[in-house]
Amino acid sequence: MATKKEKEFKTYTYEKNVEMFERATKVIPSGLYGHQGPAEGCYIPTSAFPFFSQKAQGSYFWDLDGNRFIDYMCAYGPNVLGYNDPDVDAAAMEQAKIENCVTCPSTKIVEFAELLVDTVASADWAFMAKNGNDATSGAVLTARAATHRKKIIFVRGYYHGVSAWCQKIDYPGITPEDVCNNLYVDWNDFEGFQKVVEENKGEIAAFIAMPYLHGNFFDNILPAEGYWQKVRDLCTKEGIVLIIDDVRAGFRLDLAGSDHFYGFEADIICFCKALANGWNVSAFCGKDWLKDAASSLSYTGSYWMSAVPFAAGIACINKMKKLNTPKQFREQGIQLADGLKAAASNNGFHLTVSGEPALFYLMLHDDDSLILHQEWIAECVKRGIFFTNHHNHFMNASLTDDDIKQTVDIAEEAFNVLRKNHPELR
Repeated sequence: MATKKEKEFKTYTYEKNVEMFERATKVIPSGLYGHQGPAEGCYIPTSAFPFFSQKAQGSYFWDLDGNRFIDYMCAYGPNVLGYNDPDVDAAAMEQAKIENCVTCPSTKIVEFAELLVDTVASADWAFMAKNGNDATSGAVLTARAATHRKKIIFVRGYYHGVSAWCQKIDYPGITPEDVCNNLYVDWNDFEGFQKVVEENKGEIAAFIAMPYLHGNFFDNILPAEGYWQKVRDLCTKEGIVLIIDDVRAGFRLDLAGSDHFYGFEADIICFCKALANGWNVSAFCGKDWLKDAASSLSYTGSYWMSAVPFAAGIACINKMKKLNTPKQFREQGIQLADGLKAAASNNGFHLTVSGEPALFYLMLHDDDSLILHQEWIAECVKRGIFFTNHHNHFMNASLTDDDIKQTVDIAEEAFNVLRKNHPELR
């Protein structure tokens, strides 16, 4: 059993956060919308979580009340090197002195595309946008333009953005027509995939999937041995565009792309979060045979060719190469996972840390309702470790061994509190 004293770490309060949230509700839907807002369900109980930050540096952010957090959400992924990385920000600032959003784009777009093609194993070209949703939507448009087909296969438990084509029928604002061409398969079920392809022969434009199943509310699942290779062969045979949504995992497992990490090549691969360390840019990259289809799209945005994020992206990719960040993320991710699981075991709990170490998912398996899990997360957050209840977490290159040690110590104290609060579980 744990020996640490309860409340060894100060517990945070959030008075200024609450005051600001009350202001926000008057002018912003839900006060804070999306999964970074309390209405979405990732922050339960809401009293344990801050709502607003005031500054960030490296692996930390400080909330409106001045509480410091070791941040494992990394802005939901974009923080890959550390907040305010000096090399990336310097490149962005130097470019800002010259030009950014101009009638004719800067040649930085060419330099950035060349670097992506040189770095990503499956890429012959790169198409820039702003958000992950832009990249996945562009990939699907390209697949439909190339194949003249309508249907798209998804893996159940997927998330590929917020556009209507990738939503569910029961979501607010979605009509049956928005999703009538969507087909669904189970993860790692090649026979089921094969059956759907056969039943819709000649009608499927694309199969879009994450490189491994890193959804919410369940342990994340890696690809079964040979799964991707069999899917790749069938897609090639049937003329189906294989799209990998690497928006979350991209560059964290392998700088050449997560498809390369798992030993196959996508037809189109989509990037965003780790692409420029928080500067707003995304990209979808593809094979030569799809280049004309991508060229044919009527698809752009007001700021999609802004030069500053391209300069940041170039600096970010080059620094990730120099540091070999995937190796660091894996090693530190394993170190953190081992520590968290030991902290749980010391107190009689069963914690799984699933998915890849660079992009890990936490779940307590002592209570099917997930309430116990949420209680543990809350105790961690109140002591300065920013986890969320039902989302995968991220490693970043500024994280230190001391940060990991403090994280494990706080997690142990949180488990100790949980054990004392639930004598019925002993």
